[in-house]
Amino acid sequence: MKRSRSLKIVATLGPASSSLKMIRRMFNAGVDVFRLNMSHGDHDTVRKLHSHIRTVEEEAGRPIGILVDLQGPKLRCGSFANSQETLLDGQQFRIDLDPADGDSTRVHVPHKEIFQVLEPGLQLLVNDGKIRLRVIQCGSDFADCEVVEGGEISSHKGINLPDAIIPLAALSEKDTADLEFACELGVDWLALSFVQQSQDVEIARFLTRGRVAIMTKIEKPAAVARFSEILEVSDGIMIARGDLGVELPIHTVPPIQKRLVRRCRTTAKPVIVATQMLESMIETSTPTRAEVSDVAAAIYEGADAVMLSAESAVGRYPVESVATMDNVAISAESDPTYREIMDASRGSKLVTVADAIAAAAREIAETTDVKAICCFTHTGTTAQLAAREKPRVPIVVLTPFKKISRRLSLQWGAHCVTTQAVLSFDEAVKIATSVACSQKFGSMGDQIIITAGVPFNVSGSTNIVQVAKIGVS
Repeated sequence: MKRSRSLKIVATLGPASSSLKMIRRMFNAGVDVFRLNMSHGDHDTVRKLHSHIRTVEEEAGRPIGILVDLQGPKLRCGSFANSQETLLDGQQFRIDLDPADGDSTRVHVPHKEIFQVLEPGLQLLVNDGKIRLRVIQCGSDFADCEVVEGGEISSHKGINLPDAIIPLAALSEKDTADLEFACELGVDWLALSFVQQSQDVEIARFLTRGRVAIMTKIEKPAAVARFSEILEVSDGIMIARGDLGVELPIHTVPPIQKRLVRRCRTTAKPVIVATQMLESMIETSTPTRAEVSDVAAAIYEGADAVMLSAESAVGRYPVESVATMDNVAISAESDPTYREIMDASRGSKLVTVADAIAAAAREIAETTDVKAICCFTHTGTTAQLAAREKPRVPIVVLTPFKKISRRLSLQWGAHCVTTQAVLSFDEAVKIATSVACSQKFGSMGDQIIITAGVPFNVSGSTNIVQVAKIGVS
């Protein structure tokens, strides 16, 4: 099964999409990678979903990626004696370490780390920014605030500090346990929440010991400010626009998205645009025009993947949501303007032989009649470089490692096939032409481009590009 688009679709599984039948339907509708959210699933549930996905993968004969999203530390207020209170604009309200139930004048905030960074003038956001507080005075165990924007506040609502770097590790005890569970289960990607600096990613990498690729979620202003160093130590990036829109002025999120997508493309690392893409489809079977335009904008920017969250996890129309994204991608990629944008935005520097080989393969594809670029890879890097070029023809990725095939299911344009290890270039040509034909990327007599490295089975040795004909040895 091959897709009619290069963009990849990530869908979150949840109560509305947890059965084997529904996962199969969603895959057939266009899902390339399934996201399992550790904020809402215990280990038994995640293990069952993992088994269902692998069953569908076996049936389809096509690798499917699995991304586990760690919860990350959650900053929340404590309980209110009356369950909820109303805060009025201009009133004073205290947060403190006193564990007593809150009222209309104060509430417990059980995170001493917050009080270590608070200072007069800093802003606190409660309940996804619906309530805004400004610190007037503070100490080691309290902060007196002015209510800038009031509203209903209830027990255990989330708290954001957009203007401060909180001395809190990105991995909680729960996250560490979930990380080890996910690695032992054999998932392909691990998404990190609450990342503020590159050290957060490096700690996770140390714990994973190379067993899983690391997807860093950009959801904090500090992560945007330190994006270059974070990108360098990450395997992929997820732009979590919902949280960014809470902690940053919402009008700044679109240019940040565009900038980060382009930076990821320059470094050949996959990037997912996520959160509230088809939000109305939680309840309705058709999206709004604005939502369709939002999905299309991410595609025109060159994102590797777009993601469904609540739409597929708890929504009434998970399959329809996937199909909508599939249709939007096919429509956008068939637009001549899309190709013009991809060509005009190609700004990567060719600093290695592998870079040059990927660029040469794309240029040959543009000037001759070839049906596909076939990349042999051990680590996935060759396929990532090919995808960075955004060629006009499909990218067929050939690797002897199933885990690499699954990981690259997130990569723009990559159609992954697991093959036996290749020992010679002649053998590589035979395998590539056979796969291109059997997977219906070409027929007898058609030309394909092959990129590989000699000697074979050595990582980072891509040094050959050749045009071959299907059926001609």
